[in-house]
Amino acid sequence: MPPPAAPVKPVVNTYFGHRVVDPYQYLERLNDPAVKTFFRQQADYTNAVLARLGPGREKIRADVARLSAAGASVSSISRAGTRIFYLERPPRANDARLMVLDPGKPPRLLLDPDALGKSAGSKAHLSISTVLPSPDGASVAVGIVPGGAEAETHTRVVDVASGSLLPEDVPRTWFGATAWSSDSKTFFYNQMPLLRPGESQNDRELRSIAYRHTLGATTPDAALFGIGIDPNVPFVPTDQPYIVVSPASPYAIGGIAHGVQNEQTLYVAPANALATGGPIAWRKIVDVNDGVTGFDLNGSTMYLQSHKNASRYKVTALDLGDATKTASDATTIVATGTTVIQQIAVAQDGLYVRGIVGGLANLRRLSFAPGGAAGAVSDVKLPFAGTIQEFATDPRVPGALAGLVSWTKPLQVYSLDADGKLADTGIVKLPKIDTSRYTSLEVQSRSEDGTLVPLSIVMRRGTKLDGANPAYLEAYGAYGIDIDPYFLRTQLAWLDQGGIYAVSHVRGGGEYGEDWYVAGKDALKYRTFDDAIGAARYLIAHKYTGPAHLAIEGTSAGGIMVGGAITRHPELFAAALDVVGWTDPLRSEAADPNGTTNVPEFGSVGTRAGFEALSMMDAYQHIVDGVKYPAVMAVTGINDPRVAPWHPAKFAARLQRASASGRPVLLRVDYDAGHGMLAASQVQRIALLSDEFSFLLWQCGSPLFSGIPTTLRPVLR
Repeated sequence: MPPPAAPVKPVVNTYFGHRVVDPYQYLERLNDPAVKTFFRQQADYTNAVLARLGPGREKIRADVARLSAAGASVSSISRAGTRIFYLERPPRANDARLMVLDPGKPPRLLLDPDALGKSAGSKAHLSISTVLPSPDGASVAVGIVPGGAEAETHTRVVDVASGSLLPEDVPRTWFGATAWSSDSKTFFYNQMPLLRPGESQNDRELRSIAYRHTLGATTPDAALFGIGIDPNVPFVPTDQPYIVVSPASPYAIGGIAHGVQNEQTLYVAPANALATGGPIAWRKIVDVNDGVTGFDLNGSTMYLQSHKNASRYKVTALDLGDATKTASDATTIVATGTTVIQQIAVAQDGLYVRGIVGGLANLRRLSFAPGGAAGAVSDVKLPFAGTIQEFATDPRVPGALAGLVSWTKPLQVYSLDADGKLADTGIVKLPKIDTSRYTSLEVQSRSEDGTLVPLSIVMRRGTKLDGANPAYLEAYGAYGIDIDPYFLRTQLAWLDQGGIYAVSHVRGGGEYGEDWYVAGKDALKYRTFDDAIGAARYLIAHKYTGPAHLAIEGTSAGGIMVGGAITRHPELFAAALDVVGWTDPLRSEAADPNGTTNVPEFGSVGTRAGFEALSMMDAYQHIVDGVKYPAVMAVTGINDPRVAPWHPAKFAARLQRASASGRPVLLRVDYDAGHGMLAASQVQRIALLSDEFSFLLWQCGSPLFSGIPTTLRPVLR
């Protein structure tokens, strides 16, 4: 049977004299009963098609579940004094739990969101999204997310001694607490507005405010920083204010994130002024053109991570005690070089600088000289070549915590002392998996314009390169985010079926710093597609796979990449995954709650240049009737606040009607999920990965699904 067809109801939108026909614009009305019916019908159809995959799908599901249960997963590591806090999902547990580790004692459970949800009678599963311990380690502010709906995040506080929740309950705090006061009695947070009667959901991310909350207080929280608070500190509605303080500094930083733009605007004020209740004398020290994307504090010194005249970033030091100085007066203490600097963090013994060189981790320490200034630089020797996935310091404690990982080595968390010695913390027990069976290599593929683009390839040792292996190519290419090596043990279920996993480090990401990012941004976004297509051609030319066996995936903003790849060169791919993908950017600004905050990254339809760039990267608008497109599974969570569910829905509806290949086009809908794997339960993760792997293996010709036709339906036209 064909999929349930969405009626074509053309709407014409005109941009700078260009008429753009949108056949499914009505699907943006997510609360319309007819649209809800469409989603339900599509979900039912997808479930029915996947159910036909029978024993092969059950085999993949069993393998994914087994690998998932092979060991605990650890993330969100932080420290407060001698205490270490982290999230741990034990084998077979549904959600990650908050844990604390005291010196010389076994780890202790503080909060289980699964148990919390059951006790509260929550209809949606609960997950922990953010963790921030107080400086004294006595309290932890945690973000609690229901059903993956980040817009509904509540910040709660856990009392570490008893493991009980305090009365504090602050809603609409997407990013959780941003800092605690030095006395551990107050935390600061950003809160999205409560919509006024008649306001659209598209306004829910506008006009957010940074507040102060004191534990046990019964009076309303004080608004400290944001739109309409101080006429001397200008804001626009899409700005997201936040406050950072440090127990190692007498200063507070008021930061402004301009939507998704990496560069920030920063103000400084005395930290004690945040508690007075009077006006705060904020002084601007960093503007967007200073290229600052990260910072930390030590005494009166502020360390800045900046790409201004430094594509791979540099570190500068600014004296906050001199009221005449701003970022332009800061002194460079780590010059730009071959290392792409990713993070700076202050510890008692020095400033740690984390980065990558050729995709592999590099860690340096600048020892503090008398007075807190950065002195000698030393390299930290890491136990194996990989990347640092977790990193945490406390400015009052020497050393750091570092979680190291690679494509074929699971995460290990080490403590680093002031002498540069590493010791296994024991937080993570190695999973019971023989990783010696797998190997990885780093190569370079050539893009359309001749640029060499890094390509990571992971597979089982001894894999025969005969052009017949199922291959899974992933790329992203947005916001300057890079895909560093990581160990996803459930990915082994793909490799164990003879599959090859590859990651193309396309332009638009941050693998080679700011220049690499800008080279795939705005009007140059086509290079992101070209780079991924070049990677596909490399895999085919070198016999890792062939067009009948190659799949490609893009997630979130990576939906632009995957949509661009399959609409420009559908002949290269057997299948594609569009996972919570941003596939209709032309309409995002008008109809997506997250659309206006993404204008700094992708442009605005309000300008001719922005319209032309968005039109070029809009995969939905590039679908052509009668083309033999690969099989596609579009994935969405109905609670997704980052990429509205209508993006994958419109993309799937258009492909279902247009494609002449007869290959399936599915829309997979999870009604208890948000943005992909974010805040998903383990049951959901296993189900999604199993469906994705099964769908791709089926369409890529795996023997596991032999006898099941890869074409299932007539062309709707």
